[in-house]
Amino acid sequence: MPEKTIESFSVHWLQVLDEYGNCDEELRPSLDDAKIKKLFEWMILARTFDNKAFKLQREGRLGTYASILGQEAAQVGSAFALKPGDWMFPAFREPGASFVRGLPLRMILQYWAGDERGNLIPEGINDFPITIPVATQIPIGVGTAIAAKLKGDPIAVMVYMGDGATSKGDFHEGLNFAGVFSAPVVFLCQNNQWAISVPLKRQTAAKTLAQKAIAYGFPGLQVDGNDVLAVYRAANEALTRARKGQGPTLIECVTYRLGDHTTADDASRYRSREEVEQWKKKDPIERLRIYMEKTGLWSKTYDHAVRSDAKDKVEEAVRETENMPPPDPRDMFRFMFHELTAELREQMEGFLEGNGRQT
Repeated sequence: MPEKTIESFSVHWLQVLDEYGNCDEELRPSLDDAKIKKLFEWMILARTFDNKAFKLQREGRLGTYASILGQEAAQVGSAFALKPGDWMFPAFREPGASFVRGLPLRMILQYWAGDERGNLIPEGINDFPITIPVATQIPIGVGTAIAAKLKGDPIAVMVYMGDGATSKGDFHEGLNFAGVFSAPVVFLCQNNQWAISVPLKRQTAAKTLAQKAIAYGFPGLQVDGNDVLAVYRAANEALTRARKGQGPTLIECVTYRLGDHTTADDASRYRSREEVEQWKKKDPIERLRIYMEKTGLWSKTYDHAVRSDAKDKVEEAVRETENMPPPDPRDMFRFMFHELTAELREQMEGFLEGNGRQT
Protein backbone atom coordinates (compact mmCIF):
# COMPACT_ATOMS: atom_id res chain seq x y z
CA MET A 1 0.00 0.00 0.00
CA PRO A 2 1.35 3.51 -0.76
CA GLU A 3 2.33 5.86 2.02
CA LYS A 4 0.04 8.78 2.62
CA THR A 5 -0.19 11.85 4.83
CA ILE A 6 -2.94 11.48 7.40
CA GLU A 7 -2.41 14.79 9.17
CA SER A 8 -0.53 18.04 8.65
CA PHE A 9 -0.60 21.34 10.45
CA SER A 10 0.57 24.92 10.44
CA VAL A 11 1.02 27.47 13.21
CA HIS A 12 -0.06 31.04 12.56
CA TRP A 13 1.73 34.11 13.88
CA LEU A 14 -0.28 37.20 14.78
CA GLN A 15 1.01 40.75 15.08
CA VAL A 16 -1.12 43.88 14.77
CA LEU A 17 1.29 46.55 16.06
CA ASP A 18 4.98 46.31 15.24
CA GLU A 19 7.66 47.65 17.58
CA TYR A 20 7.54 51.04 15.83
CA GLY A 21 3.83 51.51 16.50
CA ASN A 22 2.75 50.75 12.93
CA CYS A 23 -0.68 49.12 12.83
CA ASP A 24 -2.13 46.59 10.40
CA GLU A 25 -5.62 48.06 10.20
CA GLU A 26 -7.09 44.90 8.66
CA LEU A 27 -6.06 42.92 11.75
CA ARG A 28 -6.83 45.63 14.30
CA PRO A 29 -9.51 44.43 16.74
CA SER A 30 -12.74 46.43 16.91
CA LEU A 31 -11.89 48.45 20.00
CA ASP A 32 -13.03 52.05 20.27
CA ASP A 33 -10.70 54.86 21.34
CA ALA A 34 -11.79 54.66 24.98
CA LYS A 35 -10.86 50.98 25.17
CA ILE A 36 -7.51 51.54 23.47
CA LYS A 37 -6.74 54.16 26.11
CA LYS A 38 -7.89 51.79 28.82
CA LEU A 39 -5.39 49.18 27.66
CA PHE A 40 -2.63 51.77 27.90
CA GLU A 41 -3.76 52.85 31.36
CA TRP A 42 -3.89 49.28 32.67
CA MET A 43 -0.36 48.62 31.39
CA ILE A 44 0.93 51.80 33.02
CA LEU A 45 -0.68 50.78 36.30
CA ALA A 46 0.81 47.29 36.06
CA ARG A 47 4.32 48.64 35.44
CA THR A 48 4.02 51.29 38.16
CA PHE A 49 2.93 48.61 40.62
CA ASP A 50 5.76 46.32 39.53
CA ASN A 51 8.37 49.02 40.03
CA LYS A 52 7.05 49.82 43.51
CA ALA A 53 6.84 46.17 44.54
CA PHE A 54 10.47 45.65 43.51
CA LYS A 55 11.56 48.63 45.63
CA LEU A 56 9.50 47.43 48.61
CA GLN A 57 11.25 44.07 48.46
CA ARG A 58 14.65 45.73 48.37
CA GLU A 59 13.66 47.82 51.40
CA GLY A 60 12.65 44.70 53.34
CA ARG A 61 8.97 45.65 53.27
CA LEU A 62 7.96 42.78 50.98
CA GLY A 63 9.05 39.18 50.57
CA THR A 64 10.34 37.56 47.40
CA TYR A 65 8.59 39.08 44.40
CA ALA A 66 8.25 37.99 40.74
CA SER A 67 8.54 40.95 38.38
CA ILE A 68 6.30 41.35 35.32
CA LEU A 69 8.48 43.99 33.64
CA GLY A 70 8.08 43.65 29.87
CA GLN A 71 5.10 41.30 30.04
CA GLU A 72 2.34 43.85 30.59
CA ALA A 73 0.74 43.48 27.15
CA ALA A 74 0.37 39.70 27.40
CA GLN A 75 -1.46 40.07 30.70
CA VAL A 76 -3.58 43.16 30.12
CA GLY A 77 -4.55 42.28 26.54
CA SER A 78 -5.71 38.77 27.45
CA ALA A 79 -7.54 39.67 30.67
CA PHE A 80 -9.29 42.55 28.90
CA ALA A 81 -11.04 39.97 26.71
CA LEU A 82 -12.53 38.11 29.68
CA LYS A 83 -16.12 38.65 30.79
CA PRO A 84 -17.00 38.99 34.50
CA GLY A 85 -18.60 35.53 34.54
CA ASP A 86 -15.50 33.86 33.10
CA TRP A 87 -12.94 32.23 35.37
CA MET A 88 -9.24 33.07 35.50
CA PHE A 89 -6.46 30.89 36.87
CA PRO A 90 -3.18 32.81 37.29
CA ALA A 91 0.27 31.41 37.89
CA PHE A 92 2.50 33.72 39.96
CA ARG A 93 3.43 36.43 37.44
CA GLU A 94 0.03 37.84 36.49
CA PRO A 95 -0.80 40.89 38.63
CA GLY A 96 -1.49 42.88 35.46
CA ALA A 97 -4.28 40.45 34.57
CA SER A 98 -5.56 40.43 38.16
CA PHE A 99 -5.89 44.22 38.22
CA VAL A 100 -7.95 44.21 35.01
CA ARG A 101 -10.19 41.63 36.68
CA GLY A 102 -10.78 43.96 39.61
CA LEU A 103 -8.54 42.46 42.28
CA PRO A 104 -7.49 45.17 44.78
CA LEU A 105 -3.82 46.09 44.39
CA ARG A 106 -3.20 45.63 48.09
CA MET A 107 -4.01 41.91 47.82
CA ILE A 108 -1.02 41.27 45.57
CA LEU A 109 1.17 43.11 48.07
CA GLN A 110 -0.34 41.14 50.94
CA TYR A 111 0.36 37.88 49.16
CA TRP A 112 4.04 38.62 48.56
CA ALA A 113 4.33 39.89 52.12
CA GLY A 114 3.25 36.47 53.38
CA ASP A 115 -0.20 37.58 54.52
CA GLU A 116 -2.74 34.79 53.91
CA ARG A 117 -5.48 37.37 53.47
CA GLY A 118 -3.99 38.11 50.07
CA ASN A 119 -5.46 34.78 48.93
CA LEU A 120 -9.03 35.68 49.90
CA ILE A 121 -10.48 36.62 46.51
CA PRO A 122 -13.43 39.04 46.92
CA GLU A 123 -16.94 37.85 46.13
CA GLY A 124 -17.91 38.49 42.54
CA ILE A 125 -14.40 38.03 41.12
CA ASN A 126 -14.12 34.60 39.50
CA ASP A 127 -10.37 34.25 39.94
CA PHE A 128 -8.28 31.66 41.71
CA PRO A 129 -5.46 32.84 44.01
CA ILE A 130 -1.83 33.01 42.91
CA THR A 131 -0.36 29.59 42.15
CA ILE A 132 3.31 29.08 42.97
CA PRO A 133 3.89 25.37 42.09
CA VAL A 134 4.56 25.42 38.35
CA ALA A 135 1.67 24.20 36.16
CA THR A 136 -0.57 22.90 38.95
CA GLN A 137 -3.25 25.44 38.05
CA ILE A 138 -3.66 23.91 34.57
CA PRO A 139 -5.63 20.73 35.42
CA ILE A 140 -7.64 22.64 38.03
CA GLY A 141 -8.66 25.21 35.44
CA VAL A 142 -9.56 22.47 32.98
CA GLY A 143 -11.71 20.78 35.63
CA THR A 144 -13.53 24.04 36.21
CA ALA A 145 -14.13 24.42 32.47
CA ILE A 146 -15.49 20.87 32.18
CA ALA A 147 -17.76 21.48 35.18
CA ALA A 148 -19.12 24.63 33.53
CA LYS A 149 -19.79 22.67 30.35
CA LEU A 150 -21.64 19.93 32.23
CA LYS A 151 -23.75 22.54 33.99
CA GLY A 152 -24.55 24.31 30.74
CA ASP A 153 -22.93 27.50 32.02
CA PRO A 154 -21.88 29.47 28.89
CA ILE A 155 -18.63 30.82 30.29
CA ALA A 156 -14.98 30.36 29.43
CA VAL A 157 -11.90 29.72 31.55
CA MET A 158 -8.48 31.26 31.02
CA VAL A 159 -5.42 29.54 32.45
CA TYR A 160 -2.10 31.38 32.56
CA MET A 161 1.31 29.70 32.52
CA GLY A 162 4.91 30.32 31.59
CA ASP A 163 7.02 28.47 29.05
CA GLY A 164 8.50 26.35 31.83
CA ALA A 165 5.07 24.93 32.61
CA THR A 166 4.98 23.23 29.21
CA SER A 167 7.63 20.81 30.46
CA LYS A 168 5.47 19.59 33.33
CA GLY A 169 3.18 16.58 33.43
CA ASP A 170 0.32 18.82 34.58
CA PHE A 171 0.52 20.56 31.21
CA HIS A 172 0.12 17.31 29.29
CA GLU A 173 -2.67 16.01 31.49
CA GLY A 174 -4.57 19.28 31.47
CA LEU A 175 -4.37 19.87 27.73
CA ASN A 176 -5.14 16.23 26.97
CA PHE A 177 -8.31 16.32 29.10
CA ALA A 178 -9.28 19.68 27.60
CA GLY A 179 -9.01 18.29 24.09
CA VAL A 180 -10.81 15.02 24.80
CA PHE A 181 -13.72 16.71 26.55
CA SER A 182 -13.75 19.86 24.38
CA ALA A 183 -13.46 22.04 27.48
CA PRO A 184 -14.25 25.77 27.17
CA VAL A 185 -10.75 26.84 28.20
CA VAL A 186 -8.04 29.09 26.79
CA PHE A 187 -4.44 28.36 27.75
CA LEU A 188 -2.41 31.58 27.75
CA CYS A 189 1.31 30.82 27.76
CA GLN A 190 3.59 33.76 28.43
CA ASN A 191 6.71 32.52 26.70
CA ASN A 192 9.22 34.90 28.28
CA GLN A 193 12.15 32.80 27.00
CA TRP A 194 13.46 31.68 30.40
CA ALA A 195 12.23 29.20 33.03
CA ILE A 196 14.41 30.64 35.79
CA SER A 197 17.83 29.92 34.21
CA VAL A 198 16.64 27.36 31.65
CA PRO A 199 16.33 28.82 28.13
CA LEU A 200 13.50 27.91 25.78
CA LYS A 201 15.76 25.73 23.63
CA ARG A 202 16.23 23.46 26.65
CA GLN A 203 12.47 23.29 27.23
CA THR A 204 11.52 21.92 23.83
CA ALA A 205 12.88 20.90 20.45
CA ALA A 206 9.66 22.14 18.80
CA LYS A 207 9.81 25.31 16.74
CA THR A 208 6.91 26.77 18.72
CA LEU A 209 5.07 26.06 21.94
CA ALA A 210 1.79 26.77 20.16
CA GLN A 211 2.11 23.64 18.03
CA LYS A 212 1.86 21.45 21.13
CA ALA A 213 -1.90 22.05 21.02
CA ILE A 214 -2.13 20.13 17.73
CA ALA A 215 -1.28 16.86 19.47
CA TYR A 216 -4.25 17.36 21.79
CA GLY A 217 -6.70 18.06 18.98
CA PHE A 218 -7.25 21.81 19.18
CA PRO A 219 -5.78 25.02 17.72
CA GLY A 220 -2.53 26.62 18.78
CA LEU A 221 -1.58 30.18 17.86
CA GLN A 222 1.62 32.17 18.32
CA VAL A 223 1.19 35.87 19.06
CA ASP A 224 3.53 38.81 19.49
CA GLY A 225 3.18 39.01 23.26
CA ASN A 226 4.44 42.60 23.34
CA ASP A 227 1.60 43.70 21.07
CA VAL A 228 -1.44 44.32 23.29
CA LEU A 229 -3.80 44.57 20.32
CA ALA A 230 -2.71 41.20 18.92
CA VAL A 231 -2.99 39.58 22.33
CA TYR A 232 -6.47 40.99 22.82
CA ARG A 233 -7.61 39.86 19.38
CA ALA A 234 -6.30 36.32 19.85
CA ALA A 235 -7.72 36.00 23.36
CA ASN A 236 -11.10 37.44 22.40
CA GLU A 237 -11.48 35.07 19.46
CA ALA A 238 -10.38 32.05 21.52
CA LEU A 239 -12.70 32.91 24.41
CA THR A 240 -15.59 33.40 22.01
CA ARG A 241 -14.93 29.95 20.52
CA ALA A 242 -14.85 28.45 24.00
CA ARG A 243 -18.13 30.06 25.04
CA LYS A 244 -19.78 28.75 21.86
CA GLY A 245 -18.77 25.19 22.72
CA GLN A 246 -16.03 24.97 20.10
CA GLY A 247 -13.36 23.79 22.52
CA PRO A 248 -9.98 24.95 23.81
CA THR A 249 -7.16 27.03 22.33
CA LEU A 250 -3.50 27.43 23.25
CA ILE A 251 -2.09 30.93 22.75
CA GLU A 252 1.66 31.34 22.94
CA CYS A 253 2.53 34.97 23.69
CA VAL A 254 6.13 35.53 22.67
CA THR A 255 7.47 38.06 25.14
CA TYR A 256 10.45 38.56 27.43
CA ARG A 257 11.15 38.75 31.14
CA LEU A 258 13.23 41.93 31.38
CA GLY A 259 13.86 41.48 35.09
CA ASP A 260 15.19 38.58 37.13
CA HIS A 261 13.06 35.47 37.61
CA THR A 262 12.30 36.77 41.11
CA THR A 263 14.05 39.11 43.51
CA ALA A 264 15.92 36.01 44.73
CA ASP A 265 17.50 35.54 41.29
CA ASP A 266 20.43 37.07 39.40
CA ALA A 267 19.70 36.71 35.69
CA SER A 268 23.06 38.24 34.71
CA ARG A 269 24.64 34.90 35.57
CA TYR A 270 22.92 33.08 32.73
CA ARG A 271 21.90 35.57 30.02
CA SER A 272 23.66 38.37 28.18
CA ARG A 273 23.12 42.09 28.54
CA GLU A 274 22.89 42.32 24.75
CA GLU A 275 19.87 39.99 24.74
CA VAL A 276 18.07 42.08 27.34
CA GLU A 277 18.83 45.33 25.51
CA GLN A 278 17.41 43.94 22.26
CA TRP A 279 14.15 43.06 23.97
CA LYS A 280 13.92 46.45 25.65
CA LYS A 281 13.50 47.90 22.16
CA LYS A 282 10.25 45.92 21.90
CA ASP A 283 8.72 47.53 24.99
CA PRO A 284 4.94 46.87 24.87
CA ILE A 285 3.96 50.15 26.51
CA GLU A 286 6.11 52.34 24.27
CA ARG A 287 4.78 50.49 21.22
CA LEU A 288 1.17 51.31 22.07
CA ARG A 289 2.11 54.84 23.10
CA ILE A 290 3.61 55.55 19.67
CA TYR A 291 0.51 54.22 17.96
CA MET A 292 -1.74 56.33 20.17
CA GLU A 293 0.34 59.41 19.44
CA LYS A 294 0.01 58.77 15.72
CA THR A 295 -3.77 58.47 16.02
CA GLY A 296 -4.23 61.48 18.29
CA LEU A 297 -5.05 59.47 21.43
CA TRP A 298 -1.89 60.39 23.34
CA SER A 299 -0.47 63.67 24.57
CA LYS A 300 2.06 64.63 27.20
CA THR A 301 -0.72 66.00 29.40
CA TYR A 302 -2.69 62.77 29.12
CA ASP A 303 0.43 60.66 29.78
CA HIS A 304 1.31 62.66 32.87
CA ALA A 305 -2.22 62.29 34.24
CA VAL A 306 -2.22 58.53 33.63
CA ARG A 307 1.14 57.98 35.33
CA SER A 308 0.23 60.26 38.22
CA ASP A 309 -3.03 58.42 38.78
CA ALA A 310 -1.26 55.06 38.65
CA LYS A 311 1.30 56.22 41.20
CA ASP A 312 -1.44 57.46 43.53
CA LYS A 313 -3.29 54.14 43.31
CA VAL A 314 -0.15 52.15 44.03
CA GLU A 315 0.89 54.34 46.96
CA GLU A 316 -2.62 54.07 48.40
CA ALA A 317 -2.41 50.29 48.10
CA VAL A 318 0.90 50.33 49.99
CA ARG A 319 -0.63 52.45 52.76
CA GLU A 320 -3.64 50.15 53.00
CA THR A 321 -1.41 47.09 53.20
CA GLU A 322 0.98 48.45 55.80
CA ASN A 323 -1.77 49.95 57.97
CA MET A 324 -3.81 46.78 58.20
CA PRO A 325 -3.91 44.95 61.55
CA PRO A 326 -1.50 42.00 61.69
CA PRO A 327 -2.85 38.77 60.20
CA ASP A 328 -4.00 35.94 62.45
CA PRO A 329 -1.20 33.32 62.31
CA ARG A 330 -3.83 30.59 62.70
CA ASP A 331 -4.89 31.30 59.12
CA MET A 332 -1.75 29.50 57.91
CA PHE A 333 -3.19 26.30 59.31
CA ARG A 334 -6.96 26.81 59.15
CA PHE A 335 -7.17 27.47 55.44
CA MET A 336 -4.78 24.82 54.16
CA PHE A 337 -7.73 22.45 53.67
CA HIS A 338 -11.50 22.82 53.83
CA GLU A 339 -11.42 21.29 57.31
CA LEU A 340 -8.53 21.46 59.75
CA THR A 341 -6.77 18.08 59.93
CA ALA A 342 -5.59 16.59 63.21
CA GLU A 343 -1.95 16.98 62.15
CA LEU A 344 -2.41 20.66 61.27
CA ARG A 345 -4.30 21.27 64.50
CA GLU A 346 -1.38 19.82 66.44
CA GLN A 347 1.05 22.02 64.52
CA MET A 348 -1.10 25.09 65.09
CA GLU A 349 -1.39 24.45 68.81
CA GLY A 350 2.37 23.93 69.10
CA PHE A 351 3.06 27.11 67.18
CA LEU A 352 0.67 29.17 69.29
CA GLU A 353 1.91 27.77 72.58
CA GLY A 354 5.50 28.50 71.56
CA ASN A 355 4.52 32.11 70.88
CA GLY A 356 2.44 32.56 74.02
CA ARG A 357 -0.92 32.59 72.24
CA GLN A 358 -4.20 30.83 72.87
CA THR A 359 -5.76 28.45 70.33
